[in-house]
Amino acid sequence: MTDLDVAVIGAGVAGLTTAFRLASAGRRVRVFEAADVVGGRMTTVREDGFLIDTGAEQIPTTGYPQTWSLLGELGIGREQVPRIGRGIALWRGRARPGVASTRGLLTGAGLSVRARLELLRLLRGRFDLERPEDSTHATVAQACRGDLLDYLCQPVVSGFFGWDASRSAIAPFLALLTSIGPASTWRTYRDGMDTLARALAERVDVTTSAPVERVVDDGSSARIFVRGAELSARSVVLAVPAPVVRRVYPEHGSEFIDACSFSVVVKAHLLLDRPLGRRDYVVVVPTAENGTVATIIFDHLKHPGRAPENRGLVTVMAHPSVAAELLGAPDAEVAARLVDAAERLVPGLRAAVGRVVVRRFRHALPEATPRALALRSGFEAGLGGGAVDYAGDWVYLSPCSEAAVRSGVRAARRLARKEERV
Repeated sequence: MTDLDVAVIGAGVAGLTTAFRLASAGRRVRVFEAADVVGGRMTTVREDGFLIDTGAEQIPTTGYPQTWSLLGELGIGREQVPRIGRGIALWRGRARPGVASTRGLLTGAGLSVRARLELLRLLRGRFDLERPEDSTHATVAQACRGDLLDYLCQPVVSGFFGWDASRSAIAPFLALLTSIGPASTWRTYRDGMDTLARALAERVDVTTSAPVERVVDDGSSARIFVRGAELSARSVVLAVPAPVVRRVYPEHGSEFIDACSFSVVVKAHLLLDRPLGRRDYVVVVPTAENGTVATIIFDHLKHPGRAPENRGLVTVMAHPSVAAELLGAPDAEVAARLVDAAERLVPGLRAAVGRVVVRRFRHALPEATPRALALRSGFEAGLGGGAVDYAGDWVYLSPCSEAAVRSGVRAARRLARKEERV
């Protein structure tokens, strides 16, 4: 007799979606999470009246059908996911508005006319969030050149995903860009980006502070070793980043998983004593303009509830070229380097900082390298055959929460079909 029908490893959105679907179908499911909170890369820290979104920052109105469907099931209405209503600017000597908007194509958003025409040609291709490998396998740096690379694609993929443009494939980025609509329509969760994760966790059995040490596939079932104990389950879903899969399940035998690398992201969340003014809520910063800062997010402009009245909240994200170095640096050093580098972009920032909260993600987002793209379809075709299955945005090589939700829905379906065959 097994202890569980399904053990889900990881209480991010992918794992919780998987567990919710299976539990709704009557399965005995338990989620094991190494951290002391749920949400994974969509957690929100609540301190001194601030709501600090540590990972994901927004959700588009369009292009996320599975997410919006799940929110509806959970009773989370659009009034709980208000529109941000502000845009994204690119730094080129100054903040130039219009990135990811129709207006930007007309005004330039810092781009030359030639670069805008090249962008339009690039966007004419067909891109699929679920099958990015069906289009180009070129890297961002190979697919773009000149201004289009240096003053749009590089700063956007580095600033939102932590990607190195010379390593990461452009297809998943273009699939996302062409599906989510203009930035002016994007939304945020009113009560923090962990809203979806918390709602799912209320409906499933979750054990936090429970790092799984190893998973063993016995053929017809699996064993899970966690906190010195051993549990058995008919199936296990590994809803953790691919590098973590390699560690806890070394017998996975998948070239695709071995090829899945993740970006490193380091952020300094600045709790300000006043709300510094800005029209746009995000400024992406090209390598040529800084090299230490990739993105500046004015979180207090996303929604009034992100900071107490007459206070401000700004997030500074490290450039990929320094993120790995800062990953192991003391908080004080990370804060000093990022604040000093951001001061030129936001004059008066240093003087307004009251406190700094530093967050690090060793496995932030899947990089979607050309090699991983080439192996992805074969990996997906083989899913559902054993006691161990997988969920996560990396399954689709798509750096977004919609991919995480979709992967959880599909993993639950595969397990249901497997049980029907038994």
